[in-house]
Amino acid sequence: MPADDSDSRTPDDDSDSPTLDDDAMRNFPVPDFEDLPDDLQARIAEETDRAGFTPNVFAGFAYKPSHFRAFFDYHDALVDDTALDREEVEMIVVAVSGVNHCYYCNVAHGALARIYAKSPKLADQLVANYRTADVSERRKTMLDVAVKLTESPAEVTEADLDRLADAGYSEEAMWDIASVTAFFNLSNRMAMFADMRPNDEFHTMGR
Repeated sequence: MPADDSDSRTPDDDSDSPTLDDDAMRNFPVPDFEDLPDDLQARIAEETDRAGFTPNVFAGFAYKPSHFRAFFDYHDALVDDTALDREEVEMIVVAVSGVNHCYYCNVAHGALARIYAKSPKLADQLVANYRTADVSERRKTMLDVAVKLTESPAEVTEADLDRLADAGYSEEAMWDIASVTAFFNLSNRMAMFADMRPNDEFHTMGR
């Protein structure tokens, strides 16, 4: 979502620039906002305007600007060009992050899952055990495949694609299920390796 056009802030306006939390991740240094390339400053300022705070994942990936650009470009493609509902995207992220025990993504994407699904309990259910969550059989099939791809990728077969097709997912949607799953396995592992910490705001959003 773009920033409000009425906001006159620019990345060079130091008086109103975001501040990256030094505790956003604990195993690598968090850069100063003012030291970042202009395009990263602009993207972070836009997200800060939209959310009302700077999600710590932006501060974490800013450690290496070329990786920041690639990471968020792919993230944006996954959520902007998808055959899935946005709540399905977030359900996959939370179920995958739950089995990976990723603290950052469980909390941050748990908040998004609650918001998009309009369900204050859904994220907690997905993290604890997606198989007992209050979701349709169709979506449970989607999560079964996403978790299998996460835990036992070598065991994924054409039969899993057949299950998705039988549940009503198109070929493009199947690709997107795998893409979201794969991307957030990467995200989980980087967040855990860097010890990224979720912002306090995420804990209460959508409750």
